[in-house]
Parts: sequence; C-alpha cells; structure tokens
Amino acid sequence: MSHWLIKSEPFKYSWDQMVKDGVTFWDGVRNYQARNNLRSMKKGDKLFFYHSNEGMEIVGIVQVAKEAYQDPTTDDTNWVVVDVKPVKKLKKPVSLVQMKADERLANFALIRQGRLSVCPVTDEEWKIIMELAGEKAK
Repeated sequence: MSHWLIKSEPFKYSWDQMVKDGVTFWDGVRNYQARNNLRSMKKGDKLFFYHSNEGMEIVGIVQVAKEAYQDPTTDDTNWVVVDVKPVKKLKKPVSLVQMKADERLANFALIRQGRLSVCPVTDEEWKIIMELAGEKAK
C-alpha cells in the first residue's frame, strides 16, 4: 500500500464536505506530475487530506475507492481522477509550520514542491505525520 497527499482549498472543497459526500472523484488536476501520481494510486491506498491556502494543515485521511479513470469534467484524455472516501478526521491537524519545523520531514514533497496538488508520502513520513497528529500509524 502506498501513501499520498491531496490538497484542497477549504472554501472550494473542505474536509466537512468530503465527509458529507461520502465518496467523491478527485478532479481538476492539471499538472502532469500530479496526474501521474493519481495514475499510480491503487484501491485501498491511504491519503492525507490537506487544506491549502486557508488553514494550511493536514486535517484527515481518505482512501482510494476507485483507481484512475477519465476526468469527467473534461474531454481531454490526458486528465484522470480517482474516487476517494473519508477514513477519519485527525485528532490534531498537522500544520505546514509544524511539518517545516520537523527536520525529519525536510525531504517531504509537500515542503519541497509546495505547489504540487497530489504528492507521494513515504512510509516514514506517514508515521511522523501521524505521530504529530497524536495518532497511531497504520
């Protein structure tokens, strides 16, 4: 199982909306590297849900419910979506400031490539962030 991080501005699509919807397709990705990350996701992979711009923190965990398929919001076959569903809200959100301050996360894609909307998370990074959130890594 791989781990990932997806970003959303809370005024566009928040954690609370994700929970309300139950399952949604993750659309609007128009960066080739982020698209390739979506294509690499497998059913069951876990993802951090990050509120960008406003809040700038990881607030929850979602899971891939359906692997990559054509983005239904465009006819351009270059773009894909995955379906995700909520798993749990984190006990404590983990802010970008906290992550930047933790030397163990110096190579984390969220920090190194701040504009990338879908990024990989190593197993070690997952454990560290879960620790910062007051959670047990699974």
